[in-house]
Amino acid sequence: MRLLDPAHPFFRPAWRRYALVGACFAWAGLEWGTDNRIWAYLFAAIGGYLAWHLIVNWKAPD
Repeated sequence: MRLLDPAHPFFRPAWRRYALVGACFAWAGLEWGTDNRIWAYLFAAIGGYLAWHLIVNWKAPD
């Protein structure tokens, strides 16, 4: 079972993929700035996971 399906039609536009990744890292920065380190690490990890699957390894579905 996959946690994320990059082939889903929702992820086809590039701006959505970048927006999701950017939102996670922005939220991690906000949490870091308010001294909530655990939440910052969590959202940074989610952002890294999304970046890996939606930007680095993304292939256009057939």
